[in-house]
Amino acid sequence: MNSLKDDIRALFSALIWYSKRKIKYFAHQFETLKNFIKEVLMQGRGAHQKSFWHGSIFALILVGISTSGVFGGQSLISSSFPGIGGPDPRFAQAFEPFPNGPVLSDFQDPHTDISQKPRSEIIDYEVASGDTLSSIAQKFGISADTIKWANSITNVNAVKPGETLKILPVIGVSHKVKSGDTLASVAKKYTAEEQAIVDFPFNDVPDDFSLKVGQVLIVPDGSPPEIIAPKPKPKYLAQGPTSAAFSAPGGGTFIWPAGGGVTQYYAWYHPGVDIANRSAPGISASDAGRVIVAGWPDSSGYGNRVIIDHGNGYTSLYAHLSNVYVSVGENISRGQLIGQMGSTGRSTGTHLHLEIHYKGVPLNPLAILK
Repeated sequence: MNSLKDDIRALFSALIWYSKRKIKYFAHQFETLKNFIKEVLMQGRGAHQKSFWHGSIFALILVGISTSGVFGGQSLISSSFPGIGGPDPRFAQAFEPFPNGPVLSDFQDPHTDISQKPRSEIIDYEVASGDTLSSIAQKFGISADTIKWANSITNVNAVKPGETLKILPVIGVSHKVKSGDTLASVAKKYTAEEQAIVDFPFNDVPDDFSLKVGQVLIVPDGSPPEIIAPKPKPKYLAQGPTSAAFSAPGGGTFIWPAGGGVTQYYAWYHPGVDIANRSAPGISASDAGRVIVAGWPDSSGYGNRVIIDHGNGYTSLYAHLSNVYVSVGENISRGQLIGQMGSTGRSTGTHLHLEIHYKGVPLNPLAILK
């Protein structure tokens, strides 16, 4: 009898020991899986950034096909918004994967050599017979100067078939970080904007803007220090909330939300424009509507922001604010003060980041605000 009790006790002890081991094992596996999923979902500026952007661009292409009228008819954007979403107004060769909207041939052409998705890295290109610096630049949507600077070319006619050239993903220069380099010193060296370096999605710049020795930065719109030329003034100057109201297709009517210089333009990696003004003026609503976001609701780089739903398919976003003067659900009028220009979030200086969306599609604000 005692032997049976001892056996039962030993069995229960073994079951308890085994259960504890299994619970610890599955808890460990669960934590590992949770951390992996968290890393994938964070998609910060780390190891998964490239996969995230490539996947996002592929998803956007699929959305573009479904709404572009490829299989009959015209897309809403292309028919109602001529010129909207076009290339950066400063450059004739700005990045534009599908200038007139994606068409079936863009996906069926078996001879297409250049990928239409945004690149994160510098690639090597072997010069083919008949290539010129200008034709190569046009293939990749960058400038001839960008290729010259990346390859230290002094004679544009010296490019020969079989030669390998470094091709940057955007117009500008690349920089390998050295000891003592800061974001400000790199921007100053190449006559570029710090914010443009931070905003380029494949530059691994942490939230404290510290740089790692040896990392390679892409400096959009930068030029080498040996190219001595005065920095051109911004082509566009934000007129401020006293500007006339500009009409947009679909019923939108917008004014400039603040005065200042346009320091960064619309691009595939920067779906808006930056308006800088050291005096940090108040920000006005570009059009009447209802506030749907106010404050800093998450850890994104927008910092303090206000998003207004204008009720006609349009929404506008105002980011990096130092103060927010409105609240969610509030109905506001065109020109009403909604906040103050600042430098919150992933910002390197006092400015306003302005975005205008139509039915969820980001548009170039400069196609509306003349």
